[in-house]
Amino acid sequence: MLTDWVRKVCLAFPGAEENVQWGNDLVLKVSAKMFAVTCLEPAPVCLSFKVTPGEFPELVERPGVIPAPYLARAKWVALENEEAIPKAELKRLLRQSYDLVVAGLPKSKRPPRN
Repeated sequence: MLTDWVRKVCLAFPGAEENVQWGNDLVLKVSAKMFAVTCLEPAPVCLSFKVTPGEFPELVERPGVIPAPYLARAKWVALENEEAIPKAELKRLLRQSYDLVVAGLPKSKRPPRN
């Protein structure tokens, strides 16, 4: 299941935390800022995360990848199925999402680096 894999990958990042919000979404955060959201129950979108402005248009051209509902303006993408992006690439993109969010934090709120 993608949710378990995403959880394991993301919670390995320094200072990453999880909580359930909006009923059935597992939200992964660093210093109270979201960097990934996955669903605990079947839904039209199984994972959302932040990407660079340069990668956004390229990713949303792929089958199964769409602009994330409510977050596309902030350059978030959403996966409609678990196979939309290979896991090796997805792992890199999740780390990049985390790094993008950390870079936007005040230095005093950034977690120590691994």
